[in-house]
Amino acid sequence: MDTTQAAQVDPHSVPDATPTLTENGTPQPEGEEYVSETLYIQNLNEKVKIDVLKASLRGLFKSYGEVLDVVAHSNLRMRGQAFVSFASPEIAKKAMKEVRGFPLYSKPMQISFARTRSDAVVKRLDATNLEQHTAGRVENKRRTRYSNPLKQKFKAKRMAAEMDGAAAVPAARRPNVQMPDEYLPPNKILFLQNLPESVTKDQLMALFSQYPNLHEVRLIPTKKDIAFVEYMDEGSAGVAKDALHNYKLDGENKIKITFARK
Repeated sequence: MDTTQAAQVDPHSVPDATPTLTENGTPQPEGEEYVSETLYIQNLNEKVKIDVLKASLRGLFKSYGEVLDVVAHSNLRMRGQAFVSFASPEIAKKAMKEVRGFPLYSKPMQISFARTRSDAVVKRLDATNLEQHTAGRVENKRRTRYSNPLKQKFKAKRMAAEMDGAAAVPAARRPNVQMPDEYLPPNKILFLQNLPESVTKDQLMALFSQYPNLHEVRLIPTKKDIAFVEYMDEGSAGVAKDALHNYKLDGENKIKITFARK
């Protein structure tokens, strides 16, 4: 996972996720595909911390091309949602095709194209119009503050729940899909795989002690190709993980390093 944190963004710079419109403000015709540089992601695990979620999304999507920005917030309106912006619509389209439905933190992601360009995309591709773009977005938000269909839908659900004296009906339970090792959240304990069977504790101590705050190295007697390396904190573990992942300890086989499951 990429440990670089996503850039801080203006909370108001979130692209609009309302139904797709064309440039003149009319609804996009049915069947006509709308493609943009920004993906709108729903059904994200709300229990994951925002900074960890943003880093996970950046790490997951960076293999398809440069990720310009990741926007996610913990407020009620944006909870469980995020926006990921790329440098071109082609990159975004390929990423959506291959990642849609991926169980990030045990919840399959629902992905579509955002209706408008994000500030990060405009800044990169059309910087001369950034100020005009920002002003237009702010004005549109002010104008639709009370007419936004998403807000109206949320308000209607809330009023119905209050009238019934009960919360809304919970969604159908989704199957619990285990998170792939590569996208586990940060942990101070690292999990090593594909080690040479002849590896010793002293060898691993020497290798991982190059990075500060090493606490312990634990080998598994019954399975010699795996081990656990513990640091004093998650940050130190992340530095060692990024530096030594795919390191050839015996000159041939690359060791695989991920965060251990909590």
